[in-house]
Amino acid sequence: MPTDNGKSENIATTVTEVSERVAVLVREEIELAKAEVTHKLKSLTVGLAVGAAAGVFGFFAFIMLLFTAAWGLNQLIGSEWLGFAIVTVALLVLAAAGGLFAFRKFKVGAPVPTQAIDEGKKIRATVTAKSGGKR
Repeated sequence: MPTDNGKSENIATTVTEVSERVAVLVREEIELAKAEVTHKLKSLTVGLAVGAAAGVFGFFAFIMLLFTAAWGLNQLIGSEWLGFAIVTVALLVLAAAGGLFAFRKFKVGAPVPTQAIDEGKKIRATVTAKSGGKR
């Protein structure tokens, strides 16, 4: 034990401060990872909902296409089926737009907290460099 009490208290205070700061840093990194994953999951959920809606529009478009074909065959040259054709095209456009939107949302990929991982790597590199490469 050192003879000078001031130095040992100073070292103890420094070690305590470093420990507290590391604990705070770890908690903040965990919160960052949670926030990042939550954001990505929300985006995937929106993509899933719009994709489901696009599927419903596509299903109704198929039904309308069948009605259009039936009325078209019955009327061959009449104008009644034209309304069915316009509705079918509108539903197909909605399905395509929703499907494209959902594709862009799913393109994000699996929710990985890349920012938190990068920050963790930087912290580890800093701590390793300052400790002289010792673990």
